[in-house]
Parts: sequence; structure tokens; C-alpha cells
Amino acid sequence: MRREQGSATFWILGLSIAVLFLGGLSLDLWRGIAVRRELSAMADAAANAAANGIIEEQARTGDLTLDESRATALARALLERDDRVQHLRSVDVKVNGVVVTVTLEDDVPLSLLRLFAPGEPFLVRVTASAAPELRP
Repeated sequence: MRREQGSATFWILGLSIAVLFLGGLSLDLWRGIAVRRELSAMADAAANAAANGIIEEQARTGDLTLDESRATALARALLERDDRVQHLRSVDVKVNGVVVTVTLEDDVPLSLLRLFAPGEPFLVRVTASAAPELRP
């Protein structure tokens, strides 16, 4: 019996560290999911706004080609309304004929997991595409 003194302390200590690790993992993953949701909404809105940047003269004949500079300007104007855009890692708007693609990247720093795995934040990248379409 004397040899087992203090063994409960090690079990409690180990259990506490495991709970702290799992709590940190869940907290950081939920933060990553929240950031991804925000970026996804921003990218979707910017891509839809950019899809309105058609060449008007060609649209009258039914051709819905995007004006690259206009579509890019529309997407960036919408994104710049949000203060968060200034802190993003990267913002990319590409126009390919009739499809516009918006890609946003942001870093999510670790909070509790930094105790167990010090290092770089993890990257969240979202992409949204949109194309203009004729509506009667």
C-alpha cells in the first residue's frame, strides 16, 4: 500500500492535461470554422457582385462576357466595405471570360493549443465563383 501513495495525483494530472488539450483542440477548430464561414460569405458576396460587371454593349446581343477591370473593381469595392479585409493574408479576384473567382485567405492563430504545439497559425482558404446569367 505504501508504494501506491501519490499514484492518484499522477492520474489526475494526466487527466487534466488531456482535458486541457481536448478543450484547446475544440476551441481552435471552432475558431477556424467560424473564420471559414465568415470568409465564405465574403467571397460569395464579392463573386456575385463581380458577376454584374458584364460588357453592356455585348449584353444587348445576349453575350454575357465580363469586363475584367469592371468585375474586379466591383468585387474589391464590396470587399473593402468590410474592415476585416485589411487584415486578410490575401485577396485574389480572377476573371476568366464569363466566370469570376474570388479567393480569400486568412490565418487563424492557435490559442490553447499553443501550449502543446507552439508554432504557426493555420491557414483558412475559401474560393467562390460566379457567372452572369440571362433572366427573362
